[in-house]
This record gives sequence, structure tokens and C-alpha cells, in this order.
Amino acid sequence: MLELYGTALRSRLLLGTARYASPAVLSAAVRAAGAEIVTVSLRREGGGERSGQGFWALIRELGVRVLPNTAGCHSVKEAVTTAHMAREVFGTPWIKLEVIGEDDTLQPDVYGLAEAAAILCAEGFEVFPYTTEDLVVAERLLRAGCRVLMPWGSPIGSGRGLNNLFGLKAMRAHFAGVPLIVDAGIGVPSHAAQALELGFDAVLINTAVALARDPVQMAGAFARAVEAGRAACEAGPIEPRDLAQPSTPVIGTAFRG
Repeated sequence: MLELYGTALRSRLLLGTARYASPAVLSAAVRAAGAEIVTVSLRREGGGERSGQGFWALIRELGVRVLPNTAGCHSVKEAVTTAHMAREVFGTPWIKLEVIGEDDTLQPDVYGLAEAAAILCAEGFEVFPYTTEDLVVAERLLRAGCRVLMPWGSPIGSGRGLNNLFGLKAMRAHFAGVPLIVDAGIGVPSHAAQALELGFDAVLINTAVALARDPVQMAGAFARAVEAGRAACEAGPIEPRDLAQPSTPVIGTAFRG
């Protein structure tokens, strides 16, 4: 079981709700993924047809937890204000905290992120910070009060997978007892399986499912990949070697001189 801020979860796959062709496709994808948490942008859901009763009816029907996010915020003030509004709208202390520092890569502004995290944690929010794999930043976020970290795999929506394996492995080893969720950049199920094989606790997927030719089928594929990756991690993978190692013992094997 995965535990996030005292909430026990069976699924290790979190799903974003943006860019789906219709609410019906979103609903089917969430069910196929077996996701228990969906992320929602206050900016997107705050207006338009999906914002009101229709969206909430869908969430109630699915029986999932909402993780509001501060997507699109570029300053501490903007992110904190959006978090306050999200708590009022969605009725949860959970917040996925994003403070974007660079427009082309959507890389987090780690300085603003740490500052905003400290403010929100002090106000009783349960913060899920979207960060890089930087260990110093991670330490600062934990000191601020965060009990979960969400390092990026690669830039949001890029589909490039896990760009910095060394940094991600170091982060997993350094923060052995902290739930770590790979967020952003995962493009195919094998990327998700790899993250879980490395010992990460969960992954958050949006674009790779929503924009797939068949989002529902892709959601199911990601669900199976996450299960396989977690099972492989628990089974204990062999360590890579530089040289071959025969699978059939040579001692005692008959040979002709």
C-alpha cells in the first residue's frame, strides 16, 4: 500500500485530467487506470462547462480523491493565492504545488517553490511539490514541512522519460523513507515501469494518456506497467554487469578435449 499524508492507497498511478477529448473519455481512462487520485487545475476547472456540477458529478461517480494543482503559476504570491482558492473550491488541504521558472521547459523555480511550500505548510496545507531531482532543494522542501516529493522525469508533456537516471537514483537512495512520485515527461508505459523499478513510489501521468490514439487502452497499459515495475522492485533485480555470466554452470560439464 502507498501512504500519502496518512491516506492509504492501492494504486500507484495518479492521473491528470487535462486535454481529454470529452468527460466520457476521461471517466473511462480513470477507470482503466485504476487511479485513486486525479489532479485538477483550478484555472481550468474554475470556468466553463466542466467546472460546476458536471465535473463534480463525474468525480463523485468515480470515487477518486482530487489533488488540486497550481499549474501555470510563476510566482510565490500567485501559487499561494491559487492554493488558497483551491482549498475553498475543492475542500481539501492537499495541493500539488507548481511554481514555474522557465517557459520553454516548464522547469520549476526551486527557490520560489521552497518559499511557497514553507508558507503553505505553515498554513496547514499538505503539499505535493513539483520539483527537480536536486537533493539540496529536496532537503529544503522537507524542512519546510513537505512529506511527499514529486521530481520531474523530464519536461512536462515532452514524453522523454527519465532524463537523469543518476540524479533520480541518488534521490531515491538519499530519501529512502520519503514517498517519491515521478511527475512530468513520462511518455510510454515502459518509462513508468522503469520509475517503479528504481524504487519510486508512484507516477503521475497526463499527456501520455490524454493524447494517445486510444486514451482508455493507454491508461490500462500504464496501470499494468506500474504494477510490473513495483513487483520487479520488490523482487530484487540483478545488478548490471560489464561481462557475461553464463546461466548454465560450466563446472562438471562434459567437454571434449
